[in-house]
Amino acid sequence: MIFDVRKFSRRYAIIYTAMIAAVLIIPLITYIVFLLQIDEAKAELSLEKQAKKIIISMQHYKNSDQIYHFPRYQEYTAALYDENFKSIFSTLQFEPRTFTEGFHHQKTNYYYIYEFADDYYFGATYLLVSKKHTHNKIYFFAFSVMAAVIVVLFIFSLLLLKNFSAPFETMNTHLDNFIKDSMHEINTPLSIINLNADLFGAKYGENKYLWRIKAASKTLATIYSDMDYLVKQGRVQHKIKEIDFGEFVQNRVDYFQVVANMKNIKLKTDITPGIIYHFSTTKLQRIVDNTISNAIKYSHDNDEVEIIVKESDESIEFTVKDHGVGIANTDKIFSRYYRENDAKGGFGIGLNIVKQIIDEEGVTLQVSSKINNGAIFSYKFYKQK
Repeated sequence: MIFDVRKFSRRYAIIYTAMIAAVLIIPLITYIVFLLQIDEAKAELSLEKQAKKIIISMQHYKNSDQIYHFPRYQEYTAALYDENFKSIFSTLQFEPRTFTEGFHHQKTNYYYIYEFADDYYFGATYLLVSKKHTHNKIYFFAFSVMAAVIVVLFIFSLLLLKNFSAPFETMNTHLDNFIKDSMHEINTPLSIINLNADLFGAKYGENKYLWRIKAASKTLATIYSDMDYLVKQGRVQHKIKEIDFGEFVQNRVDYFQVVANMKNIKLKTDITPGIIYHFSTTKLQRIVDNTISNAIKYSHDNDEVEIIVKESDESIEFTVKDHGVGIANTDKIFSRYYRENDAKGGFGIGLNIVKQIIDEEGVTLQVSSKINNGAIFSYKFYKQK
């Protein structure tokens, strides 16, 4: 039950960082798009300037020179095409898909096409100037900015949340220590009550008053066990042992018989003997005790509760069926502190513990109920293959 400040801080720092980053990414994307447009405009302008340089070079050519040395550049490539789009001269390393005048690009090949007014330039109709160009620098810049923003936001959120949650951690530590001390103080008198009740019954015989004491102490013991499980949760490793499943359930039925007797409820059992299963006795007791005690609690007087243990090839089925008040909302009963009926008492933690255990151990549970017609809790403990 200790408040984990590190887990709390990390979790909400990630959430807050993601939320703020999601808000900031929109203007960042807008800015990146703007940079890409500027970058393309610069590439187009440089290609257009280069095309003009080549045209000026061809204009300076004289037929008397006989040989024309076409300009070559390290960054740029160029080509001349006739009116039928056949190459007259080319240093290109790709084939253009279009010959429409203007700026174009194919993947990383950016090129500018200039259409001559006549075939004066060596019978050419089109001049194409190209360069390799990528937006990698812009994308790297965008990634760097976003990564820096996320890191700064996360660190800031983490430090802020740690400082914010520190008082809660201190308070929770004090509360947890108080609960542990209280649990210890409750355990001692509870054990004395149970022991002396048994001794009194053995010496003077059973009576309805003694039954009430035993029933109340066992109800309190169930609540105590639930609280003890919560306090130790995450700190104690529950060892798996070989359990005679049927015998274990029968022992718990016998334990709650006194509680059932107070309402004159018959605990009817149909338990297959000799079923061996490997499971934590602590966890199994929380499942069995909470299910049986709830069935008794919400049953009418002079009623009947059925406890069934059956075995199949794949699983062991543990079923508890009552004919009591029923459950209005079967989805909510596993929420911590939720109670269907405040008049029946309890803290609303028993079934929440059960849900945690079955989720951890891969046990399935099917709950069916009708108002004023009882409820059926059916667990399946699957065998390991």
